[in-house]
Parts: sequence; structure tokens; C-alpha cells
Amino acid sequence: MKKKFFLLVTSYWLLVTIAGCGYTSRSMFATKFRSIYIPQFVNKIDITTETDTLSKYKIYRPMLETDVSKAVINKYLFDGNLKPVQKESADLVLKGELIEFRKDPLRYTEGTDDVEEYRINIVVNLSLWDNRENKLLWEEKNFTGETTYFTITTNPQYKSEGTAITAAINDLARRIVERTVEEW
Repeated sequence: MKKKFFLLVTSYWLLVTIAGCGYTSRSMFATKFRSIYIPQFVNKIDITTETDTLSKYKIYRPMLETDVSKAVINKYLFDGNLKPVQKESADLVLKGELIEFRKDPLRYTEGTDDVEEYRINIVVNLSLWDNRENKLLWEEKNFTGETTYFTITTNPQYKSEGTAITAAINDLARRIVERTVEEW
């Protein structure tokens, strides 16, 4: 009888110990904060400046700030650590400014001036605020999402420009959410 009781207690203790150890993907940052408000990103791309050799690939894509805002909200919904809500009930506020959209050539077709591969960068400035205390928690300048794509349709890594822009927006949104919730 004592042997069965000892075995039962030992088994229970072992089970609790093993169950209590392990890795979690939940954010330690989200224990204090449960919700976030993401206002529309502000477009701060200056399309009136003259181009030079360093900035000749700066361009603007209409409604890009809206697409970035929607992608960030959707990524928070998918992640689940912070729930996007209206400002009045939010614990946090994430403010963003779209400051640059670049399309840089990376590779040319041999013997021609035709671009074979491009890199797209979407650059934003971010700030995260505690909505209850109106306190700045962190700020990031020149936060970037990017992708590359090939323009030659016979290349297995071919993407249309629209698909590549969507990939860059999704990369930016993923990085923003990771920056926010992974305060380890």
C-alpha cells in the first residue's frame, strides 16, 4: 500500500515538474498589456524633392500607408498576443510614419541595361506608447521591411511587382509585431 502511494505521489510530482518546464511563444510584455490601437500610418514620403545619385530610386505608391496599416493590424490579429481595439480601450498605441519606399536594382541581364532583380524597401518610423500613462515605451527610426524579386518570367523566383510589394509589406508587419511583443 505504501509502495503504491509512494509511486503515485512520485509520478504526480514528476508529471507536474515536466509540465511546468518548457518554452512558450507568449510574450512576457503582453502580461501587462493586452490590447493595442494602431492608427492609420502617416505618409511622410516627400515626393517633391529632386532626385540625385543617392535617392534616384525613391518613389511613391498610392495608398501604401493604408496597406501597411491594414497589414500590421492583421498581423496582430494573427499573432494573438495583443488585441487590436479602439483607442479608448487600448493599453498601447503604436504610431507609425511611412518615410520611404525604394525600388533598387540588384542585378542586370548580362550585356544589357535590363534589370533582372530588384529589392523593395519600405521604411517607417515607429513609436509605442502606454495609452494609460501617455508614456513613450520605445521608438524606432528607419524600421524596414524588404523583399527581392526577379523580373524575368523564366526565373523560378519570378514575382510581379505587386506581389513583391505585398511581400515587403508583410515582412514589415511581421517585424513590427515581433518588435512589439518580443520584449524578452
